[in-house]
Amino acid sequence: MRVFVVYCHPSKKSFTYEMMQEFLKGLNNANHEFIVSDLYEMNFNAEMSENEYEREAYYRTDITVAEDVMEEQRKIQESDAIVFIYPVFWTEAPAKLVGWFDRIWTSGFAYNPNPQIKILKKALFMISAGKTMESLEETGESNAMRIVMLGDRIRNRALKKEMIIFDGTTHWDEAQRKERIDGHLKNAYKLGLNF
Repeated sequence: MRVFVVYCHPSKKSFTYEMMQEFLKGLNNANHEFIVSDLYEMNFNAEMSENEYEREAYYRTDITVAEDVMEEQRKIQESDAIVFIYPVFWTEAPAKLVGWFDRIWTSGFAYNPNPQIKILKKALFMISAGKTMESLEETGESNAMRIVMLGDRIRNRALKKEMIIFDGTTHWDEAQRKERIDGHLKNAYKLGLNF
């Protein structure tokens, strides 16, 4: 498969970056093709312009889509699957990734009128979280993240969709972090290998 990876983390020294590298290694070893949009490295503009707002708010498909938006949409159309890799910031993706959806999911591409987005075979969300799954489930945060990403943003734009949370990676508890990271990285590799 051809896999489009949307990566969003400000630091290359992070666990999230290591997680992405292991996932890509797995994809490579399984002979998948992949392309990565590293939103921080690209200095992706996450802010919607007034012109873009007018286009989306009034479904004005006659207003031209920006070049950087068309480039990301092209990557989707040329892929079989999409993978989002990012950390949880206050129960949400980093602002750059939220802005990516704001700008890339345009009217006429991702939603009405007459959406042209390719229905992908698979959409996978790989999320690093400081909190444990027990905590995320207890507060309802994990369910809220699934509803937003799988329910709203992907919805029917992929045949198969999944969210995997790599939990317990906070620096507040270095012993727990150290205990979990090896297993998480092995899991990330396997996800790529078995993609």
